[in-house]
Amino acid sequence: MNSTPSGERIHIAFFGRRNAGKSTLINAFTSQELSVTSDIPGTTTDPVSKAMELLPIGPVLITDTAGYDDEGELGEKRVKKTEEILRRTDIAVLVTDCTIGEGACEKELIRLFEEKGIPYLTVMNKCDLLDTIPDDGRLYVSAPAGINTDLLKERVARLHTDTDKHRLVSDLVKPGDLVVLCIPIDKAAPKGRLILPQQQVIRDLLDAGASAVTVRDTELAGIFDKIDRPAMVITDSQAFARANADTPADIPLTSFSILMARYKGFLEDAVMGAAAIDRLKDGDTVLISEGCTHHRQCGDIGTVKLPALLERRTGKKLRYEFSSGRTFPEGSYSLVIHCGGCMLNAREMEYRIDTVKKAGIPVTNYGVAIAHMNGILGRSLEVIPDISEMYINGQPQPDRQT
Repeated sequence: MNSTPSGERIHIAFFGRRNAGKSTLINAFTSQELSVTSDIPGTTTDPVSKAMELLPIGPVLITDTAGYDDEGELGEKRVKKTEEILRRTDIAVLVTDCTIGEGACEKELIRLFEEKGIPYLTVMNKCDLLDTIPDDGRLYVSAPAGINTDLLKERVARLHTDTDKHRLVSDLVKPGDLVVLCIPIDKAAPKGRLILPQQQVIRDLLDAGASAVTVRDTELAGIFDKIDRPAMVITDSQAFARANADTPADIPLTSFSILMARYKGFLEDAVMGAAAIDRLKDGDTVLISEGCTHHRQCGDIGTVKLPALLERRTGKKLRYEFSSGRTFPEGSYSLVIHCGGCMLNAREMEYRIDTVKKAGIPVTNYGVAIAHMNGILGRSLEVIPDISEMYINGQPQPDRQT
């Protein structure tokens, strides 16, 4: 549970006005001193998060936010940070000071929850300060007095619905299938470990009763002489061209990035958006965005390899912007190319894709873009019948061989 990445955790965030007791309540909720508390309004200035296990949900990420009624220039920045948390919140807890009641701040937060479709629970905090606790169906709690804090956990757990709408690869294989994973080991590969999508694919295959054989791209061609025909080959996007050449035509081939886009729910958009690559013109700006933050190395896929592929494919002189981590800029772009989003939860990934689509900007992802630019996107989608049918029916523009 402790090693579960944040992108796979249910994000539970506490919201409310300053001095509503959010931080004290969260400390009781997590049974840890997650946040600094005091009677001074505005003690929490930036979101504070803690990974933990909450039964029966499982791995969660608990976030404390600054007061939504903060004021002044600095207060506006804190409120903006709080609004950013909403982008990735799966369950919201609205903490209300029951001695004050609900006001404009609480009503605005409820409006935002409902607008974004976030399940939420309103909690009447500081009930130990009341002479009697009303019997009006609302949840009254007090962290210092230990009133209903366990009940709060139960109520939050009830809000959780199984959001596992998308599968990674387990539904594409049968028990007993053998899958070959092509994993380049180069300067960009983390020493002593695999990157998260590779780990997740291996685990998902094991859960499906399938077997995984891992090889470097330099050994892929020789593996087919040593094993029976595999159910599919899954490659790192950077090795797509070589994997396509080395994998027999009758063996399905796809990439970790394509599977991750499917898992995060935006593969269809990514396939549709790939067609925009061939419509790029001189001077167009492309945003290349990653959900994680890592040290850039020589030959980095986002800042070096993708721009080189784009210019070779299009023959155009393009402009580029790059973003990573929690930062996702909103600007005027001709195309957005996003990573697979393994470090982002589904709600934040959905927010990013929707933001781009509402702006009328085509969006794709690393694996889809690379497959398209190598003329093998059609082959790469064959393992995913519904998306393959959409592609074959001509909704995106067909590949052009380079």
